[in-house]
Amino acid sequence: MVDVRSKDYEKFLELRPLNVKKVFSGSKVALVSGRVIHKVMKKKHAIALAANIRNFLSAFGVLRAAKKLNAAVILELAKSENGYCGVHFDNLPEKAREYSEMIGDGVVFSLHMDHFTIKSGKERDEAIDVIQDAIRKGWTSVAVDASHNPDYENLIYTRDVALHIPPYIGLETEVGEIRGKGVLTTVEEALYFIGGLNSWGVFPDYLAISNGSKHGTYDKSAGEEEGIDLNRTKEIADAISKYGVSIAQHGISGTPLDKVSKFKDYGIHKGNVGTLWQNIVFGLKVDPDSGNAIIENDSYVKDPDRGIPMELWEEMVKEADKRGYSRKSGDYKKLNIVFHDKIMNLDKKYIDRIVDETEEWAVKFLKAFNCEDTAEMVIEEVLKNGDYVYFPEVKVIEERGKFTRESAPDYLERKRKEEGDFSD
Repeated sequence: MVDVRSKDYEKFLELRPLNVKKVFSGSKVALVSGRVIHKVMKKKHAIALAANIRNFLSAFGVLRAAKKLNAAVILELAKSENGYCGVHFDNLPEKAREYSEMIGDGVVFSLHMDHFTIKSGKERDEAIDVIQDAIRKGWTSVAVDASHNPDYENLIYTRDVALHIPPYIGLETEVGEIRGKGVLTTVEEALYFIGGLNSWGVFPDYLAISNGSKHGTYDKSAGEEEGIDLNRTKEIADAISKYGVSIAQHGISGTPLDKVSKFKDYGIHKGNVGTLWQNIVFGLKVDPDSGNAIIENDSYVKDPDRGIPMELWEEMVKEADKRGYSRKSGDYKKLNIVFHDKIMNLDKKYIDRIVDETEEWAVKFLKAFNCEDTAEMVIEEVLKNGDYVYFPEVKVIEERGKFTRESAPDYLERKRKEEGDFSD
């Protein structure tokens, strides 16, 4: 267990990223770069639990679980969540510091800006400003997601934004939109994208891919099943390993824990879990093996003994009905901002049962991810590095001229179709 009174811990605090030291001067919060967590997870053959925080109580439960298991974790918030949650880029750093102090500090974590989506040059320019402002407020890792664009634009937009992010800040990138079972990123796409970034001196820690997962709930009542293709995942992980990049697995909520425990054998070293924590806050009935929300009669099912009180849930359903949301819709996530204050001001018994259940599930994932004792390993790695700048041990090995618009996998595919190449 991390000893916050030791001389080593004091030395560690002085080696935190400069943005963290500036924002949290005088605090003993163990907020670190996402880069060092990535290094440790690879070394231990483990997966970092990355929890999307749509409500502050989820952060408290996850941090308590991390403290209990001496595990390093990642608290994250997507660009979209920043818009529909009471949690946002401005307030999560301070709330995380507060929770860390409440449990005695020594819990090692990073703050990750998840899925910072970019679909145009205008959004690219806006992203640079927003991300730099967030880093000044204590964020220590960023996911640049331009995957909705053609391959070449994805590469260039990602490059442009990444070059404006300090090298000691963690970096995740994405190729292939995450859209569910059967929609798979190819090895060719991944190599073009990561190789192209390498040629520009951009060195991601993680690559998120489309490997059959989805965000949100699997509607098993309609025959929808989890479909993560681990064989394709490993093919891509092996291909990009020469660049020092690992796979970030998105859309884990609803995946059985026994399958989750095998992810580390397929090149996955970061695991995003988001909808599960919302299910716990709302008190929905979930599958005990995966946390997937149960849907009956085309509706989520509220457990009166879990999460928020029944009366508040009924108020939320009424609001969702007024907005035209299906009662099994992922749009229920947009109610987070509407009911944020009411949830945070609930009686202690409701707050406690939300935080306690969040901690229980986080412990399950941390154990499945082999994360025990990674907190001390991160501190040791920071001390060994001896500098606030923690940079991956990689170098440029590619030539920029190989990664043109014309050499992009989707460009070549479109050209073949235009020219009438119908060969097998």
